[in-house]
Parts: sequence; structure tokens; C-alpha cells
Amino acid sequence: MVEPGRHHRIHASRRDGATVTPLELFFDLVFVLALTRCSGLMGSEHLWRNVAQGLLVLGVLWWAWVGYAWLTSVVDPDEWLPRVVVFVAMAGMLVMAICVPHVFDDQAFALAFAGAYAVVRIAHIFLFAIAAEDDPDLARAVTALAGGMVVGVSLIVVAAFCDGWVQGLLWFLALAADMAAPYLFGSDGWHLEPAHFAERHGLIVIIALGESIVALGAGVADALDGTVIVTAVLGVALAAAMWWSYFDVGSVLAARRLVETPAGQVQNEMARDGYSFLHYPIVAGIVLVAFGLHHALAHVTEPLDAIASVTVGGGLAVFLLGQVAFKRRVVGTLSHHRIAAAAIALATIPLLRVADAWVDVGVVAFVMWGLIGYEVWRYGDVRQEARRWESSH
Repeated sequence: MVEPGRHHRIHASRRDGATVTPLELFFDLVFVLALTRCSGLMGSEHLWRNVAQGLLVLGVLWWAWVGYAWLTSVVDPDEWLPRVVVFVAMAGMLVMAICVPHVFDDQAFALAFAGAYAVVRIAHIFLFAIAAEDDPDLARAVTALAGGMVVGVSLIVVAAFCDGWVQGLLWFLALAADMAAPYLFGSDGWHLEPAHFAERHGLIVIIALGESIVALGAGVADALDGTVIVTAVLGVALAAAMWWSYFDVGSVLAARRLVETPAGQVQNEMARDGYSFLHYPIVAGIVLVAFGLHHALAHVTEPLDAIASVTVGGGLAVFLLGQVAFKRRVVGTLSHHRIAAAAIALATIPLLRVADAWVDVGVVAFVMWGLIGYEVWRYGDVRQEARRWESSH
């Protein structure tokens, strides 16, 4: 409830029990386009350089999104000022997404991307600064975050005037500087609503998986035959298995641990490491697989080339290892069987180079469903306990 006489203020307060709001879901829709454009950048010339560039841009977009996931644990997005600022940030994210395909080869697009990124980050810090007016600890944390933002945006601007490896290095340094700020300056002062935070990241994983479905449909050529249909169905089976692997048990156990950890530095660092940092490889792995699936649907009766085979097998391994690291950091357990599944996914890459694409999609789907079958059999009791806790919350 808003205090009398202070309705015009935004306060830093924990949103206990809050769920993701419609405004947050609306904001996330812009991320759908951003993911699609990253996949487009990866395949623009079908070069290894393009894949690396796509991952760098995805990292910047991810970090922009992460900031708003933290923000809405502090600021009520249903107040009028946060709504307006989030709309401004959505416009900035849209401009960033539009610029993605040419951000490394056209100076005008690169500068427009940098300017839009600055708008998104400044809007985020503006709301945080208002919320921190009566909270010195949060104010110090926001100041550190603003410093990282200034360095990151400045390096992306400088990169617009460069090319080649220098441009890529500047992008990497920009992302590293921006992401390092909350790590180097600690997590004291941040506020977190753990259930809301975990749900927020789960929903963005669903959005990323949705991109893999979009990639399947977009990859189909004008001709339609039985092989194309089979490949599409196998692609959906792979996406469904990836969904199952994230949401069945691991994400529930992690959310439970985050909720049950007392508020403060330990909980904040757990959220920072497990969700803000380690969810990036999970999402990046999904985007890499989606890129490979798009290529597979366009060439169903041909073997995958070197880049597509690595993005499918390697992307799946990155996705699984990201989950392993996430669960290790938050829950404290090490999933040896998922490490083994990631190794198998990497081992399939030579096969993906010689078998037809429709077979390749079936092989990686089989690997994922084999993993799921083992986990259902091996961890039945854990699954039931996790389901009971989830239903009670």
C-alpha cells in the first residue's frame, strides 16, 4: 500500500510474493525480435566471425534485459512512472534489435545501436536512482552500476569507428566492463524478491525456446515434402526436450533454494551468479541450436556444414553445461549425467557432418530424450518433492 502523502515517490521495497506482471511480459516481447535478429546476424554470411558477433550482441542484449529483471524486484512496474520508463526502454530495445544485422559493418547502425543501448541503460538506472533516494546502500550499488554502464556504452561507441578484430575486442571489453560492475563492487544494497526473480528468468528461457520454434518455421523452403515435415517434428521434439530439461526439476529446486535463503548478501550473490550470469550460456545455447535448426530445415537432405553442426551439437552442450553450472551455484549439486550428455552432444558433431540434416536433428533429439528418460527414472522422488513445493507456492 502506498503511504499517504508519498504517492508520487518510488520506493525500494521487496515485492514479497509478487508474480511477473503483464508489463514485464510486454517488455519481454521485444526480446523475441532481438533473439531473431541475433540468429540472422550469425547466418548473414555463414562465417565463424558472424557466430562470434551474434554471441557478443546477444550478451549486450542479455545484460540490458537482466537489469530490468532486478529493477522490478525493487520498483512496482504498475506505478505510472515505471510504466512510462519501461515503454521508453522497449523503444530502445526495439531500435537495438533493428540495428543488430548491420551493427558490425555499418557505422550508422553501430552508432544507433550504441545510442539505443544508452537509452535503455539510463532509463534503468534512472528508476533505480529514484528508488534509492532513501536507501544509501542501494544508492552506492546503483552508482557502481552506472560506472560500468558508462564504460560499456563508451567502448561500443568507439567500436563503431573500428573494424576487424579490434572492433570485436572492444565489444568484448564493453560487455565485460558492464557485467563486472555488480561483481567487483559487491551485492550489498540490492533488493530481491526471489520467487519473482526466478519466475522472470524462467519466462525468458521460454521466449528463447520459442525462437527455436520460429527458426524451424522460417527455415522451411518453398517446397514441402515428408522429409521436411519429419525434420520439423523432430525439431519440435528437441525443443520440447530442452524445455523439459530446464523446467522439470532443476529450475524448481533452484527457485526453492533462492526463496529459502535469507535476504541479504548471500541471496543477492546467489541470484547474481546463478541467474544474471549463468543463465546467459543457457540462453546462448538455445540461440545456437535455433540457428542450426534453421539451417537444417533449409537443407533437410544434405549434411550440416561445419558451422551448423557445431552450433547444433556445441550449442546443446553449452545449454546443458550452463544448467550444470547454474544448479551447482544455486542448489550446490553437480549433475554428472548432464556433463556426460553434453560430452555426447559434442561427440555427435562429426556425425552431423556426414548424415542428412533430418537425421542429425533426430540424433540430438534422441540424446536429449535419453537424458530426460534417465532423470525421470533416477530422480523420481526428487521430482515429486519438487512438484509438491512448486504447487504450494
